[in-house]
Amino acid sequence: MVATVSGLDSITVGGLAAATGVSKSGILTVFGSRESIQVAAVGEARKIFAAAVMAPAWGEDPGGARLHAILDAWLAYQRGEVFRGGCFLTATSVEYGHRDGPVADSVRALKREWLTLLAADLATAGHPEPEDAAFRIDALLAGANTMYQLFGGDAELERGVRHARAVVEECPAR
Repeated sequence: MVATVSGLDSITVGGLAAATGVSKSGILTVFGSRESIQVAAVGEARKIFAAAVMAPAWGEDPGGARLHAILDAWLAYQRGEVFRGGCFLTATSVEYGHRDGPVADSVRALKREWLTLLAADLATAGHPEPEDAAFRIDALLAGANTMYQLFGGDAELERGVRHARAVVEECPAR
């Protein structure tokens, strides 16, 4: 998805028309506006992220086992370059963090969903501060993504996941 390389703002009616072979008016008939296209892009990225990171972990028991499986899947998601420019959540959170409107709201909702999911499994695993721990895991993974984008190499990704695993290990009921 171009949004991780050039940002959600780079998604245009003309660009989508050229990529799909559908006329601009045809694109606007389906979506109505560029903003609607961008919101739809966030929705599609959510589906891709869920399939790549959440679905592989969903069969694990809630709590520590699921969190470790999520971290394994996140690492595979990054290594597989599911999004050419790295983690969609990280890229769009920075791009839209200071904005208002439907696109920013959809980015925030996606980030909240991710943090809520992490916090729920951390709570199940008995972490005394699940929201803070979810924040730390998210920050570590976002940092790993950024370092990977800047410098390449698995070492950056592995470092972030290793530190995120340490947060999970703080849970008494892992």
